[in-house]
Amino acid sequence: QVQLVESGGGSVQAGGSLRLSCAASGRTFSTYALGWFRQAPGKERDFVAGVSRSGIRSVYADSVKGRFTISRDNAQNTVYLRMNSLKPEDTAVYYCAADINPSAAYVAAGMAQYDYWGQGTQVTVSS
Repeated sequence: QVQLVESGGGSVQAGGSLRLSCAASGRTFSTYALGWFRQAPGKERDFVAGVSRSGIRSVYADSVKGRFTISRDNAQNTVYLRMNSLKPEDTAVYYCAADINPSAAYVAAGMAQYDYWGQGTQVTVSS
């Protein structure tokens, strides 16, 4: 079992920044990969970024490359998503997810590959 709790969402103007955090508990943190997904109203949940269990490899959706950075602190059992240069189209509920069966450097981009999910945190970007 893995429990995930997101925080750090809020409202910001376009061009601004936010840092999301996801605190994990349960299984040993360094044994699973982590991802961030987002879901805008009326749309499907989409992959945003993921990081391997060691933190060596990270993967990003094209829409956020160069603006978002995912990182993990295995000592603090926390994964972060730093979001810069935010745009109105980044408005969504952001979810943290854990993949408990990854190979060492693998990062999954599909929802079905993640086993545990947090409740989500709202990010609203105004123009």
